[in-house]
Amino acid sequence: MDDIFTQCREGNSVAVRLWLDNTENDLNLGDDHGFSPLHWACREGKNGVVDMLIMRGARINVMNRGDDTPLHLAASHGHRDIVAKLIQCKADPNTVNEHGNTPLHYACFWGQDEVAEKRQRKWARLWQGRWQGDEIVVKVLQVRDWTTRKSRDFNEEHPKLRIFSHPNILPVLGACQSPPSPHPIIITHYMPYGSLYNILHQGTTLVVDQSQAVKFALDIASGMAFLHTLEPMVSRLYLNSKHIMIDEDMTARISMADAKLSFQCPGRMYSPAWMAPEALQKKPEDINRRSADMWSFAVLLWELVTREVPFADLSHMEIGMKVSLEGLRPTIPPGISPHICKLMRLCMNEDPAKRPKFDMIVPILEKMQDK
Repeated sequence: MDDIFTQCREGNSVAVRLWLDNTENDLNLGDDHGFSPLHWACREGKNGVVDMLIMRGARINVMNRGDDTPLHLAASHGHRDIVAKLIQCKADPNTVNEHGNTPLHYACFWGQDEVAEKRQRKWARLWQGRWQGDEIVVKVLQVRDWTTRKSRDFNEEHPKLRIFSHPNILPVLGACQSPPSPHPIIITHYMPYGSLYNILHQGTTLVVDQSQAVKFALDIASGMAFLHTLEPMVSRLYLNSKHIMIDEDMTARISMADAKLSFQCPGRMYSPAWMAPEALQKKPEDINRRSADMWSFAVLLWELVTREVPFADLSHMEIGMKVSLEGLRPTIPPGISPHICKLMRLCMNEDPAKRPKFDMIVPILEKMQDK
């Protein structure tokens, strides 16, 4: 009979069961690279063998020689059912391997977007609580190799996110580096309805008709018009529906807690479906940030009126390539208000220099709201 690792790799449940019935066998032993039977079953997506090994007492968080757990391998190969099963059995989703990667890193790197989105909600280091009588959310930033330089940058950058002077900006309330943990934290208001993305796409009971969509668009444009008056601008604030929070009065507010700090994955492209083509093609210092934000607003406006996720059938990598190099653009469906269609096309002009500024479109949206 082939060795147990081959049987697990091939999903031979009968052979695995016979091997496990021999009590002299150690189901947590590793091969030459430290891969346990559970590692191989999770990597190859063999659900039946995974169930059997877990039921017989396999160690959920066992590591190979590269410090990968079974969850790393299931996530990197897109086996959603096994990922969910491992999490349910107390697998640690924040385990870091020798390369500094968590299972979520692997899911994103290998294009397993569904796994990444499913796990990100469970792994997000967000805590809800009360502070000075207010409902708050504490966001723990997962930063590897915390250094004096990063500590200094954090202390310099987070005060710039404490913007209390506009009703459509959701400020950072406070921040600190919390010993003994090396991970810094950011505190912001708790928003009961969550993000605009949640409301539009994740089955909430809230109804966003055209009137409410225009109201949200006006809120966002007003907030962005204010942010664009700041010098210097808030760096690495990526405008999309996941970073727009909705408060109890159904007011849209741009979340400063979602702005990326300088030491957080520099060079990475976030949510390319909302990003301007030039932002995907060029270095940040080579683009007009205000014009790029206007393109993102146009995609957000499209999202509001269609209730669809932009390019939902494509992976992040495919979206980035097709938008930047192949001219992929959101298709405006029939039945949309001609005024909104005209505004979308104006904001999504291929020439960044011809896109309007936010203080120019706020009066347009105000007139739409009054009709």
